[in-house]
Amino acid sequence: MHNRNLAFWLFLAPVIAALSIVVITPLIYGIVYSFTNWNGLTVSEFLGFDHYIRLFQDEIFLHSIWFTVKISVVSVILLNVFGLGLALLVTRKIRSSSLLRTIFFMPNLIGGLILGFIWQFIFISVFDDIGRALGIEALSGWLSTTDTGFWGIVILTCWQMAGYIMIIYIAYLQNIPNELIEAAEIDGANSFQRFRNITFPLVAPAFTVSMFLTLSASFKIYDQNLSLTNGGPYNSTQMVAMDIVKTAFSSNEMAYGQAKAVIFFIIVAAIALTQVYYNKKREVEM
Repeated sequence: MHNRNLAFWLFLAPVIAALSIVVITPLIYGIVYSFTNWNGLTVSEFLGFDHYIRLFQDEIFLHSIWFTVKISVVSVILLNVFGLGLALLVTRKIRSSSLLRTIFFMPNLIGGLILGFIWQFIFISVFDDIGRALGIEALSGWLSTTDTGFWGIVILTCWQMAGYIMIIYIAYLQNIPNELIEAAEIDGANSFQRFRNITFPLVAPAFTVSMFLTLSASFKIYDQNLSLTNGGPYNSTQMVAMDIVKTAFSSNEMAYGQAKAVIFFIIVAAIALTQVYYNKKREVEM
């Protein structure tokens, strides 16, 4: 028993060391630096809560938080709806199901910057050509306003991640016993009733996992935001991650940017843990 415990910790040690070096230690240092005048190299003065007081008066930062929250809420809902819908489609007994899984998952393999530039071309050039051909003015000038920039980021996020979320739902759908579905069919339950009373409760754990992943991914969007709108026009489509990067590296205010990152971490962690607790509680009730 002693040897087995020793082997367990020996195997776990590299992971703990990597986690401590890459995540925990930088997090602790970042929190400490956020209370100073750190310029990326040296610290000469302790400022206390000055940066935190300042960021709550920073209208651009507050707007970026609100904009990020809106995108995250819409993206989480749409991603889980599309992900579950795609999973239900490809788990049906059709010949092309394997091909469809590959096609739906492929966008997730493309980098965010590349996707952003691809969709920027689509939104600006392709949409504009279609709008002029069909006489639809709403399709012209996409990404030039806050609203179209908002939906541009949402569409890009859903197109990229829907296939990844689909894989998670497929894993749970394939574990549903066929006997339950067949029994429901014999009892006369229609497709909607089978989905509501059997399929959905049994894939509830997948919803918990998917919601956590989509929520954290939506809040941390940076490269898609950079390549698609670059925060424009006038920082109106700038998300929190981009605001933090610009503060730290463009404005060279490392400590202030770190203070923003700490607040951002607290917000994301609180929301993510709350939704996990709530969804786990719902799973038990189901």
